[in-house]
Amino acid sequence: MENVEKAISKTGIKTIALAGGVSANSYIRAEFMKLEKKQIKVYMPDLKLCTDNAAMIASAGYYNYMAGIRSNLSLNAIPNLKLNDK
Repeated sequence: MENVEKAISKTGIKTIALAGGVSANSYIRAEFMKLEKKQIKVYMPDLKLCTDNAAMIASAGYYNYMAGIRSNLSLNAIPNLKLNDK
């Protein structure tokens, strides 16, 4: 939280998004919510969506499917794939 508060001070941001697996941590969630008392808007997913990334993977698959993108069974995970890579 020290680094978050430094970033807020240096940048003047008024909105923060908490995401990823860390957003399931109840202590971290509570600390981020304290920022709202300082007029910082905090966005975070519902706790039920933070247990793993299955919902996000399903969503990405849905949009690929709707765009006509199909993969065969040779598809493999690339853990460090960047979002703009294909």
